[in-house]
Amino acid sequence: MTTESRTAELGVLDRSAPDPRLRYERRLQHAPELVWRALTEDEHLDAWFPTTIEGERATGAPLRFAFPAELSVPPMEGRVLTFDPPRLLEFVWGPDTLRFELHADGRATRLVFTVTLEAIGKAARDGAGWHVCLENLVLDLNGEAHRAGQDGRWRQVHPAYVAGFGPDAATDGPPQEWEDAYGEP
Repeated sequence: MTTESRTAELGVLDRSAPDPRLRYERRLQHAPELVWRALTEDEHLDAWFPTTIEGERATGAPLRFAFPAELSVPPMEGRVLTFDPPRLLEFVWGPDTLRFELHADGRATRLVFTVTLEAIGKAARDGAGWHVCLENLVLDLNGEAHRAGQDGRWRQVHPAYVAGFGPDAATDGPPQEWEDAYGEP
């Protein structure tokens, strides 16, 4: 997949609700059960999700999220809102809510990923971050190893999110811990 075709799959910012929402839609060449495993099992999450997820995968269960040690960011708390294998996973991730919907599409899966944000100012930053995470999810599903955030990809897609979402959606840049750990491209 080329950089151009990946960038063409930008998330969409919905400002119509009280809290802004990012929405991504991807057609994955894998069955929903395999995609579900990539969304819920630690060995897959390691390849694409920005934190660990500690806690029972069950509706109502509390969760704890820890970032990689090199970021020196304190863990976040959350909880599972919906756990309905292999169709719907929704949980609170720190101040945001993440919702993963899986729809069978022949032998493939249509993934709809929605992030409800606490603030509009971080939409471009987080939009680019989740964009890279989804790219890494696809790499993991295809059996290709990668770790989100360590290759400068965020810096490549971030300008498209700033341009598409507008200046008010780009007031929050990367956290200082991210800059310290990963530096310039």
